[in-house]
Amino acid sequence: MAILPIIETPDARLKQISTPVDAVTDAHRTLIADMFETMYDAPGIGLAAIQVGVAERILVIDLQREADDTPEDADPDKIVRVKEPRVFINPEIIWESDQLSVYQEGCLSVPEMYADAEIDV
Repeated sequence: MAILPIIETPDARLKQISTPVDAVTDAHRTLIADMFETMYDAPGIGLAAIQVGVAERILVIDLQREADDTPEDADPDKIVRVKEPRVFINPEIIWESDQLSVYQEGCLSVPEMYADAEIDV
């Protein structure tokens, strides 16, 4: 596995339209493993292939949660996180919730910028 360089704005490659993946190959599996390693190292909770210079429709996320036995007064640097890695190949949004929640959103390709975003719950 390898940590890949993350492309940052204003790099024009981030505006490329990614192509669908026809079949998952060993090269894709290696890319996915590298993307997870890169995302965790950044640290982030999601990374699209285009952010590492690959214009294919691949997305990795991990919305980690605190372990159930983490004390409420735990040192933030020592909180145990449960990893729940997920891979999306050719993702499509096919449903939208009527309920929205405000979430603080950031992007590894736009470092140190955050904004409130309304998301489906």
